[in-house]
Amino acid sequence: MQKRRTTGLRQIKGIWHIDKTINGQRFCQSCGTSEKQEAEEMLARLIDQQRKARLFGERPDRIFRVAATKYLEDYCHKKSIGCDANDLIKLDEFIGDVYLKDIHNGTLEKFIKARKKDGVKSGTVNRSLAVLKIILNLCVNEWRDQQGLTWLETIPKISNVDWKDKRKPRPISWSEQNKLFSKLPEHLREACLYKVNTGCREQEVCQLQWDWEVQIPELKTSVFILPEWVTKNGKERVVVLNSTAMAVINRQRGKHEERVFTYQGKPLAGLNEGAWQRHRKKVGLSDVRIHDLRHTTGRRLRAAGVPKETRSDILGHDNGDMTSHYSIAEIDELIEAVEKIADESTSATPTLNSLRNDQSRKNHEDIKKELTI
Repeated sequence: MQKRRTTGLRQIKGIWHIDKTINGQRFCQSCGTSEKQEAEEMLARLIDQQRKARLFGERPDRIFRVAATKYLEDYCHKKSIGCDANDLIKLDEFIGDVYLKDIHNGTLEKFIKARKKDGVKSGTVNRSLAVLKIILNLCVNEWRDQQGLTWLETIPKISNVDWKDKRKPRPISWSEQNKLFSKLPEHLREACLYKVNTGCREQEVCQLQWDWEVQIPELKTSVFILPEWVTKNGKERVVVLNSTAMAVINRQRGKHEERVFTYQGKPLAGLNEGAWQRHRKKVGLSDVRIHDLRHTTGRRLRAAGVPKETRSDILGHDNGDMTSHYSIAEIDELIEAVEKIADESTSATPTLNSLRNDQSRKNHEDIKKELTI
């Protein structure tokens, strides 16, 4: 006699999966077991939950994997969806089959310990937890089933981790900049020079397009208005240019029809490439990252006495007050601020590192003088 096949269950690589439509809604999820009886019990529980939800208004349980899948489908247009997907894959290994109502610090402990053992930075783990929090928030406030019930009743408190491993910013001095930039190939040097004078992020530099340039006749200059899809915070951003940045831009004109920064006729994909890695080591600056150029911009603006609010506008910080609708006077004010860091002569304020180096040099000279007496 042929063995009866349970409707709504199918086996994939030895593991039973639910694939069943209940009250017009399709459910696809792993049972996480190779035992058919356990899978049948899980399917029966799902059917019963949906019945109770329809008849009595009881909220059915859903596993995290179902919510993660819905998030990836609903937000497939999101700029960072690829990174989000990678975070969810890592989380799925530990809580994929955990019910949403059972997710808390305790159920995340194994995930956190495993990531720490792998040598992952706490900031990377917190990014994964941030995606998890977004999904749980959607489950509580937005996603509803056919009975109008939210997917989750309350949001659990998920704590971030702090292993005191956050890397400190490493802004560079003018002498370090000259030493490093002089060794870089032209295409990379130009892009880095633009970056350190505007404070743009790496992809804001690599993706820069001529169509984003807006002329301002009143000031005899131009700015770039970055669209929301290229900025980190998803908001339009105005990039003002000092004389050094403008000179870089002018040197790129005519090289490519669409993109500003290119290499051998093709748009730059990134700045943190082999040439950057090799040359920073050659000049003894192996601890300097591409992102430290942005830190350098911020540090120089601060040293030049530029107010915090103005620095935030220049760097594109998400401070809630950002706008791409600046007046001519406001644009002029921002340009005046970035002009203070156009070259070493306009940014003569010494940094703590340079003062420390000067003191060290003085001490060395004093010791040398004593030895010659």
